[in-house]
Amino acid sequence: MNWIIELTDKVLNGGEVTRGEAERLINVSDDDTMLLLAMADKIRQKFNGNAVDCCAIVNGRSGRCPENCKFCAQSAHYHTGVKEYPLLSEQEFVDAAQKAKAAGAVRFSIVTSGRGQSKADDFENICKALKRIKEEVGIEVCCSLGILTEEQAFKLKELGVTRYHSNLETARSHFPDICSTHTYEDKMFTIHNAQKAGLRVCSGGIFGLGETPEQRVEMAFELKRLGIDSVPLNLLTPIPGTPFENNKPLKPLEILRAYAVFRFVLPKALIRTAGGREVNLRDLQCMALNGGLNGIMVGGYLTTGGRSPQADKVMIKDLGRTVTHPVL
Repeated sequence: MNWIIELTDKVLNGGEVTRGEAERLINVSDDDTMLLLAMADKIRQKFNGNAVDCCAIVNGRSGRCPENCKFCAQSAHYHTGVKEYPLLSEQEFVDAAQKAKAAGAVRFSIVTSGRGQSKADDFENICKALKRIKEEVGIEVCCSLGILTEEQAFKLKELGVTRYHSNLETARSHFPDICSTHTYEDKMFTIHNAQKAGLRVCSGGIFGLGETPEQRVEMAFELKRLGIDSVPLNLLTPIPGTPFENNKPLKPLEILRAYAVFRFVLPKALIRTAGGREVNLRDLQCMALNGGLNGIMVGGYLTTGGRSPQADKVMIKDLGRTVTHPVL
């Protein structure tokens, strides 16, 4: 137990944990997990304060994705029965942003299926919707539009988009087991283009893809290397029809240990629990916020529902936490 406290003091005093130390942390026993969570939360309190960041997304274009990510309900390679539709209209995007704001979100992201914006009009129409949302709704706007060119990145920055989302999904060493239609370098291309344009990059991944605890640590250190300071951590909800439909769910304490270790590795980052938290953490969801995290995604996900925003508001209030304000 003392060594966990010693590593905590090291981070609190401005030091950094090594990869070996992080691997030791992520493999602590269930008996020591509560101490690990408490120490991760001490780090969160010092570097991030008490506010919880709430964001929401809309599935702006669904299904028919040419990529073969083994976890994804929207891949055209699998038969999942997911609802398919083309790009939403400007008004539908504005309405979704207003709904997100009413649910308590301070940030709203347009997410589209597909490799990128291959249709000539789609990117232009997304830009028009983003402009209207900024002017009419009063909520911070973000995007997750697949592989992004440098020109597109600068256009989004010009429109007032604050963040661009592009998940690593998993560790570099595990990525070939997840997807073969694009590479880790494609991820780097998009992240670097967004950073060149001055966009804050939001990038994380999914736990439960068959990765080892050590590969979760590997992903955390890759995010650190890239200078990522906004990290969504999703939990696999196995989708019937995908290659991962029979993946064994992770135990809640295993998930919470991984969350805590991300805080040790990325002490100043905004780290949020996102897709799959309701199914995988169940009654332990609040322990994510008391175990080092300072953000949640509210109001549902791309192809799966979440719990009511009101329940999340009550959880935040009961923990004695405040919420962040949008950057407008």
